[in-house]
Amino acid sequence: MVVIERSKLRHALIGCSLGPCLGAILLVIGVPTNTHGQAAGRDSEGHQWWQHAVFYEIYPRSFADSNDDGIGDLNGITRKLDYLKELGVDAIWITPCYPSPQVDFGYDVSDYQNIDPMYGTLEDFDRLESEARKRGIRIIMDFVMNHTSDQHAWFKESRSSRDNPRRDWYIWRDGKGPNQPPNNWLSTFGGSAWKFDPTTGQWYYHFFYPQQPDLNWRNPEVEKAMFDVTRWWYRRGVAGFRLDAVDTLFEDPALHDNPVLPGKNQYGDPNMANLYNTKLPELHGVLERLRQVADEHNAVLIGETWTKDLEELKRYYGEHSNELQMPMDFLFTRVDKLSAGEFRKQIAGVNAAGWPVYVLSNHDIVRSYVRYGDGRHNDEIAKLMAGLYLTLRGTAILYYGEEIGMENNDPKRKEDVKDPIGRLGWPKEKGRDGERTPMQWNSSQNAGFTKAKPWLPVDPNYRTHNVESEGKDPGSILNFYRRLLELRHQNPALLEGAYVPLNEDDPNVLCYLRTYKDEAVLVVLNMSAERQTTTLNLTSQGFAGAQATTLLTTLATHPERLSLSSVSVDPFAVYIGKISK
Repeated sequence: MVVIERSKLRHALIGCSLGPCLGAILLVIGVPTNTHGQAAGRDSEGHQWWQHAVFYEIYPRSFADSNDDGIGDLNGITRKLDYLKELGVDAIWITPCYPSPQVDFGYDVSDYQNIDPMYGTLEDFDRLESEARKRGIRIIMDFVMNHTSDQHAWFKESRSSRDNPRRDWYIWRDGKGPNQPPNNWLSTFGGSAWKFDPTTGQWYYHFFYPQQPDLNWRNPEVEKAMFDVTRWWYRRGVAGFRLDAVDTLFEDPALHDNPVLPGKNQYGDPNMANLYNTKLPELHGVLERLRQVADEHNAVLIGETWTKDLEELKRYYGEHSNELQMPMDFLFTRVDKLSAGEFRKQIAGVNAAGWPVYVLSNHDIVRSYVRYGDGRHNDEIAKLMAGLYLTLRGTAILYYGEEIGMENNDPKRKEDVKDPIGRLGWPKEKGRDGERTPMQWNSSQNAGFTKAKPWLPVDPNYRTHNVESEGKDPGSILNFYRRLLELRHQNPALLEGAYVPLNEDDPNVLCYLRTYKDEAVLVVLNMSAERQTTTLNLTSQGFAGAQATTLLTTLATHPERLSLSSVSVDPFAVYIGKISK
């Protein structure tokens, strides 16, 4: 759950204006051997299944509507599993579908052990999990750790009296004086982070909306209850969890005021460094203990982790590799332009840090088609970016619609905004509706998502960018993704190989090898609008051959073999070839 000034999102400066640099964690577990075979453990090379997997994030409200009420649901996802299998997806992460008042579209959970009726039932979930398992696809649930809804039974008990047994499950404090909150902490959604409750005459803390009171993770009963929730879902067959807003789990018990910075944020509040209520050291103790629970279930922890630099990212692996196996590298998304040099530097850094996890977009980030597109070559650039993050060493997480070139459909008027942060911050902050619009399945009304009025309007580009139309076009973004993912799954160098940068001074063309035993895959990406020519000498890498055998390319001509003595690539073109010793 990330809230960022929209003007900065437009340039992909993700998280730069956020004081807290919100973190979240994706927890992915291996499924027992009797359901997924050898993939539950290590393969013959010693790799875990998630190191070879491709993940796909689904925003359930917007993916597929099976009952034509305008809102996507679990049965809709089940109907599209064959599409996901054909695409090359190994695991799907579903954003919150638990019962919720929907103040923050499900990130205000009122019951962690059920399904919201708008999405279906537990039986519908069981059917989805079973059908996905038949296709070798794992299900990953979103899990909101930092807070509950104020309608959760725990909070209702907590606020009922000062001596209720669950009073200390949340953060309650006296104010500094009449009508004065305990300190100057601000909610990331605007205004004070404290709300006065007249029933007991105290203030409760909420890093997000007032309807999302923070849990007290210093209370061991809270930790046990939350960890037990994960165990309950494990037993139901869930393959894992994305753990939301983990950086905000702990607060300074002395409630020191946060430093105030110059200027105002998008809500008109003072800018503030969240020094005393984000990324406290106690967080890492929780992650270590969570790792122990995950290990009991053959699990891997993957972090959707907002960090200011690579050193901070490294800490999430744990000093003894006992926290997160795979923190997601959102520094990658902060490369806000097509720059071979900047991407090269970022890739090298995360490779040195540990096992990389790459994303281009998600439900909080403006779609990559918009961020990197130039308005003329957007389809070519979409393929270029796929050629980048799907050929690197590491694990990739796709956002639904990325594979067909979906655009942002941002609201034009305040009255059309559904996302609360857009309503609060308009017009400077338009909210996140634009990247959450319905999946575009065909060119019929509402892009085949629903026969009713969709909860968000479909982007007009659905007429040309949809699954049905692109499936028939050999040169489409969708078919490029399909071929690339098939190659990724089958080629040993792309699965196992090391990352070796080439021609590191080239400002326009990003080149690298993925080397594995006696073979290598060459990747050449032209990040400019001009035709570029480069020379590759691979003798020092042990590959002295002068040619590459073409595996996949977007070059206007499709050579079976490519001479490395003079590699000429079209604007925004991708070339992937095999080299053998």
